[in-house]
Amino acid sequence: MSLPSSRGVGSAVHGRWLTGLPWMGAGLSGLMAALAFPLPGWSGLAWLSPGLLLLSMLGASPGVAFRLGAFSGLVQFLISLRWLLAIPFPSGAIAAWLSLSLYCALYPALWTLWATLWIGRWTGASREGPVPWGLAASKLSGLPTIRRSLLWMGLGLGAAGLEVIRGRFLTGFPWNFWGITQWRNLPLIQIASVTGIFGVTALVHWVSLGVAGSVLQLIRSTRQRTSWMSDLRLPVLVLLLVLAWGVRRLSVPRTSGVPVSLALVQPSIPQTLIWDEGANPERFGTVFALTRSALESKPDVLVWPEGSMPDITRGQFESVIRETAMAGAMWVFGTGFGREVEGRPEHYNAALLVDAQGRVVDQYLKRRLVIFGEYIPFENTLPFMRWLTPIGSSFTAGTRAAAFPLGPGKPVVASPVICFEDMFPETTRDHVSDDTGFLLELTNNGWFGEGSAQWQHTAGAVFRAVENGITLVRCANNGLTCRIEPSGRVADLFARDGSVYGPGVLRIEVAGRPKDQEPTWYRRHGDVFGITCAVVAFLGIGSELLQRRRQTESRMSGASASNGA
Repeated sequence: MSLPSSRGVGSAVHGRWLTGLPWMGAGLSGLMAALAFPLPGWSGLAWLSPGLLLLSMLGASPGVAFRLGAFSGLVQFLISLRWLLAIPFPSGAIAAWLSLSLYCALYPALWTLWATLWIGRWTGASREGPVPWGLAASKLSGLPTIRRSLLWMGLGLGAAGLEVIRGRFLTGFPWNFWGITQWRNLPLIQIASVTGIFGVTALVHWVSLGVAGSVLQLIRSTRQRTSWMSDLRLPVLVLLLVLAWGVRRLSVPRTSGVPVSLALVQPSIPQTLIWDEGANPERFGTVFALTRSALESKPDVLVWPEGSMPDITRGQFESVIRETAMAGAMWVFGTGFGREVEGRPEHYNAALLVDAQGRVVDQYLKRRLVIFGEYIPFENTLPFMRWLTPIGSSFTAGTRAAAFPLGPGKPVVASPVICFEDMFPETTRDHVSDDTGFLLELTNNGWFGEGSAQWQHTAGAVFRAVENGITLVRCANNGLTCRIEPSGRVADLFARDGSVYGPGVLRIEVAGRPKDQEPTWYRRHGDVFGITCAVVAFLGIGSELLQRRRQTESRMSGASASNGA
């Protein structure tokens, strides 16, 4: 009986990677990742998804591993970003959903590419073509425990580093970083006060990959009964230390400063009405009725969200300041703001501060603009890009943070942020100074109907509060209007008849940050951990690709020499 040729065996192995279990595993990993984010927010799945993806691509060639990672990422982002389809501009909604999902899928693809190249080098397995899964698993599980532990830790840091790059490259898209899945796990997320959200991302990946390593040890069926625990000892130890430190941090009582009372208006105006100039009287009637109700409790500050009245008229403005003057309240609201600079008109998404006498005393101009929602890339050189968005032209970005002193007597300083600016860790950190009492976010998630966008946005805001050790107040058009404590606990969440999306008013008191409170390590030093992770990812992927190229060139030159001989 003749044995099959090596070419036949290679073809059979290669065929396994084109169909079957690896693609099912990668797709399931992406589905688990999507479900770990709000909504539904099954956070436990985030601890399993990276390990499953690693097991799915084990033994694959670099090209196939890249495609498996891209497929897993595409499943993840198509599901978790499905709220983009609710934008009341169908062609733009579909284009944004598909393009953003495809773009974001590149990052898990780069991660799996790096993983397979790194594993191939460490185990001596072929990095040019696929090998049987069992052989790859045997070689990997046969590595010394310390080498596997370093491998899992490095890949965890690399996953966090790729998120740093995604959050900054091409203006950045920092939505749904992996750590956001753990937003309700208060002891765990306290580490963000040191490492930022990227520490949570790295730790969850490290533990998940340790679980995958344990599965490989169990499959290997070694004689030592406890050998499967070897891959989990170090990441679980670190996890327990982080949890213990988080519990201790939460147990430390916090002193509070002088409180200021806020009345947060949530008008719940559909985005289609916000665009409709003819609906201006109807919109103002809704907001004005809620304003009168809010002022009955005599708050120090009345707050309107972003997008409630972007085209407020002079008469409407005067009607509101008459009401606030009678109540002795200041007024913060989001609106459109225009001016002419050197003969050129500029339009801003702005937050204005009006004192109790009806004077506009300060303004904040949004710095981070939403692509296609507030600015059109290449609109002058590629005019057709305007077809993908309902806006006529781009807004102008602001250049500085602002500080709004709120309340009578000894005011509390609030630093406003608008829309998804709070999803950028480094931008939000810029808004917190030694004098900042709390962050005040004005946002309009009415673009996306009622669904997961509001919850994912709030989960991101939770980390900004923890990172900077400061209260964050959200005033939203249709949810979630709430107060987030420095610990990350969501407090004073607005809900009416069991729904967080309807119209109403949330009245709260916010204590300013005490002057003697020490800033968090993250507040003092920023994304040191995250940037380090990004360097690890960049150098790790780059060095592996460079080494593979050199090996390919060496083989080609050797083959040429042989042919010449």
